[in-house]
Amino acid sequence: MFKTIQSQDAYTIYNEKLIDDTSECFEPLYWQNKQKVIGSAKGRGTTWFIQLSTLQAALRHYRRGGLFGKIISDTYFFTGYQKSRSIEEFHLLNHLQGQGVNVPKPIAANVKRCGFLYKANILSEKIPEATDLVDILQQRQLTKDEYTRIGQEIKRLHQAQVNHTDLNIHNILLDTNDRVWIIDFDKCYQQAGDNWKEDNLQRLLRSFRKELKKRSIHWNEQDWQSLIAGYQSLNIQ
Repeated sequence: MFKTIQSQDAYTIYNEKLIDDTSECFEPLYWQNKQKVIGSAKGRGTTWFIQLSTLQAALRHYRRGGLFGKIISDTYFFTGYQKSRSIEEFHLLNHLQGQGVNVPKPIAANVKRCGFLYKANILSEKIPEATDLVDILQQRQLTKDEYTRIGQEIKRLHQAQVNHTDLNIHNILLDTNDRVWIIDFDKCYQQAGDNWKEDNLQRLLRSFRKELKKRSIHWNEQDWQSLIAGYQSLNIQ
């Protein structure tokens, strides 16, 4: 299902069932010229939303954050194609999909090397008709059942032994079919054991509390207990 293209200074992996031409697919201008850009979102950089033949996709160029990112915005030290951020995220999404976790489909990822440095891009599924928890909670409260399902999806993530190092309410979505999705797996990884899982949950709790102060979202501490009850209710062997 996955094909790879490798040269002396570049590496691309892609799902041939979802995209058949990767020669320019990581260039926003290519999609703009084809009139396939359906939107964009600002973060560290711009994420471009693309209409492919069978699904919508999100194109993201990897950029650094923080003070260091102001000096070196989008290059990373090269230690091997398989250890690059885009290729690792591509394989992690594929692993999670195989474990039944609701995450975006990986479509294509590439690395362009320049000596000891590299730049990277990823094209992944844009979850249709889905909204992140921050936007929803600014409009309304979530139901107990919704919190239960969020907790259960996080449990599936943890049962797949994936440490989401930036688990926050911007990275959890609800779609119009009441499904919970988890996104943004840059710098995340598989990890054995269980000790780290509580840290993931506490990070998420801090995210709720932070947004409560920042935006006055419709959330309270009792809602957290509903989420944890959902997390604890799901046991997967």
